[in-house]
Amino acid sequence: MEIVATIILNYNSSTDCRKCVSFLKKQRGVKLEIVVVDNCSRADEVEQLRRLCKEQGCTLIENHENRGYNAGNNIGLRYAAEKGYKYAMIANPDMEFPQEDYMARVVAKMDEDLKIAVLGTSIVDAKGLQQNPLDFVSFWSEFLWPMEMLKYKRSHKSLSTVMDYTRSGYCPIVSGCCFCIRMSFVKQIGYFDENVFLYCEEPILAHQVKKSGMKEYYMSEVMAIHRHISSTKGNPYARMILLCKSRDYKNKYHSNYNAFQVLLLRISSDLRKAIMKIKS
Repeated sequence: MEIVATIILNYNSSTDCRKCVSFLKKQRGVKLEIVVVDNCSRADEVEQLRRLCKEQGCTLIENHENRGYNAGNNIGLRYAAEKGYKYAMIANPDMEFPQEDYMARVVAKMDEDLKIAVLGTSIVDAKGLQQNPLDFVSFWSEFLWPMEMLKYKRSHKSLSTVMDYTRSGYCPIVSGCCFCIRMSFVKQIGYFDENVFLYCEEPILAHQVKKSGMKEYYMSEVMAIHRHISSTKGNPYARMILLCKSRDYKNKYHSNYNAFQVLLLRISSDLRKAIMKIKS
């Protein structure tokens, strides 16, 4: 029976992690090695994870430096590569899997279609809103981002473009909160790009998939729940700086934009930072 590495990147979320593991332990039709990568959490959180992994037979990797989402997941992916696993499932700690054949059906589809590098499923949030599949953002949407952000502040409507979620098929992007990835593809691209700490990981990965000639796939037949609650902690301006930095990097190195378009998008980012600084 196929063994799939299921990588949970944890940062001060041991309670969510315990719940996620409880769902994964109920999966049938496929063997899982649950790999919890702790991304330099507080000491009390790490102790909770040690207890959890000992109780549930999970593998715990303690990372003593938090270098972001991609770098943290790469630790788990390198472990999966060393073990010779064919697939890895990336899952946020706040994911739930009510369907007990979720993993088995995902793996079966990956086995069936060798063109698939990354597979995401139907994912709903706590309010029942769909998070998959996603479309690429157009140049003009990127350029007019400051105005789009102001519209978002008024309406709270997601900036992401969710496509038709009723039908399975190849798609541009799947959500980074939970997806299955082919390990041969991971090795081909040299693992996730660690030049972004947070934000824009999904379009960067999607661009790498597209360049490789492989596909991202959306599977509507199976569903997971993302219990994510938007955080208001931290400095909003600092978060905006981080987001702009990731977007600028993505636009320069992981897009089809020409140099002039990249320059215009950089100006747009600078404008957004200036607006945010005035308001903060």
